[in-house]
Amino acid sequence: MRYGVVSDIHGNLEALKAVLGECRKLNVDSLLCCGDIAGYGADPKECLGLVRKLKAVAVAGNHDWAVSGKLDFSYFTPDGQAAVVWTRSHLAIEDIFYLNNLPLSLKNKDCTLVHGTLLNPQQFVYLTNETQAADTFALMDTQVCFVGHTHVPKVFIEREGNICQSDILDIELNAKYKYIVNLGSVGQPRDGNPLAGFCIYDTALRMIENHRVLYDINKAQQKILDTNLPETLALRLTRGE
Repeated sequence: MRYGVVSDIHGNLEALKAVLGECRKLNVDSLLCCGDIAGYGADPKECLGLVRKLKAVAVAGNHDWAVSGKLDFSYFTPDGQAAVVWTRSHLAIEDIFYLNNLPLSLKNKDCTLVHGTLLNPQQFVYLTNETQAADTFALMDTQVCFVGHTHVPKVFIEREGNICQSDILDIELNAKYKYIVNLGSVGQPRDGNPLAGFCIYDTALRMIENHRVLYDINKAQQKILDTNLPETLALRLTRGE
């Protein structure tokens, strides 16, 4: 099985189309999504439509739950709050229903998906250190867990009771180790690289590959500027932050 694994699309249709086009070239069999399909970008409805059309296996992100009314978004930044309000007003009832019914975590025989952490996933904690990784490793019963939320690619590896981390996501899986893979963001990378990010997980080859794809950033920015969304949400796409 070859999975295309995406996260944090955030209503960026141009980035999503570019990623899906690359997935087709790479012969992906199934699409997995670690949440936050909506929020920030100008095309949440269109992004949701593509994700649903492709029958992607998806979990909820904090923006998805906030838009659907399941999460108090008062702790969001002012720009985040504005994006939630705007996004909610630009979705149909069936879109809200879809977001409202996304689970917090999912697993199959090959991997687990969650937006933040497996420990108290409803709190949408940013998984950034070995202590948080240890809590998630303790709850994993698959070898690989894919996460998002930070918008920064990173892998945590548990081997022989020790946990280490790396920014290099091209991995040949060792049967003795467990892996937590943050694949970064499709629609709003924050690692200083503005290219849309995603992963390929090949279960036959036991490989995870990191991919970055060029997309029409100017078009995505202009769409944001043409709405009532905060200008900073457009400007940050160029900087990848």
